[in-house]
Amino acid sequence: MDYLLANKQMKVIQSPTAFSFSLDAVLLAHFATVPVKRGSILDLCSGNGVIPLLLSQRTNASICGVEIQERLYDMAKRSVEWNGLDTRIRMICGDLKKMQPVLQHSTFDLVTCNPPYFKTPAPTEYNHNEYLTIARHEVYCTLEDVVKACKLHVRPGGKVALVHRPGRLVDIMTLMRRYRIEPKRMRLVYPKQGREANTLLIEGIRDGKADLKILPPLYIYQENGAYTKEAEEIIYGG
Repeated sequence: MDYLLANKQMKVIQSPTAFSFSLDAVLLAHFATVPVKRGSILDLCSGNGVIPLLLSQRTNASICGVEIQERLYDMAKRSVEWNGLDTRIRMICGDLKKMQPVLQHSTFDLVTCNPPYFKTPAPTEYNHNEYLTIARHEVYCTLEDVVKACKLHVRPGGKVALVHRPGRLVDIMTLMRRYRIEPKRMRLVYPKQGREANTLLIEGIRDGKADLKILPPLYIYQENGAYTKEAEEIIYGG
């Protein structure tokens, strides 16, 4: 049981041998445009539920999280209950490709996802830790599966927000347009000035018009190794 960085009143259950949330999840939860007072949010590839927990601090909307791994789903469900958020956050254990009988189509105001980043390796290249292999590699879902599921469940005019690696930007934009999600906001995240970007934040609107805004770069560390002021505010609140 660890504290959520931006809120010392909230805790999340995680395990170094199964799943621990990363900075990417924190950045996505901060980047996504949320419906503030009411509405509904869907988080795919939820892991231990960190993004639904973080989003619950920014909105009064109902939130649903989907996670395929039973152990991670159980961690997420218990974290939601421990924080007294089970009336606002619903966790589902299931495959995002098979949510049609469970979740309604075209109903969510926002769909978020921190998906597996890497294409499926050969079985001989799998991580010895099955949980990490599934979380990091496209074993159970591809990038196209993710974008297709986002389009299926977001309402027309609703938003889809993803965090990924910059190297997949062309793939992401191609798939978003294929599934009628128009890229509208994009931000690149850099470890520090002078380094290559290592994280991509992108948000699109279902059936939106073409007009992509490139936001200013986000730098995580200063030269001395301390967080930048903006990164510190995102991570710890400010």
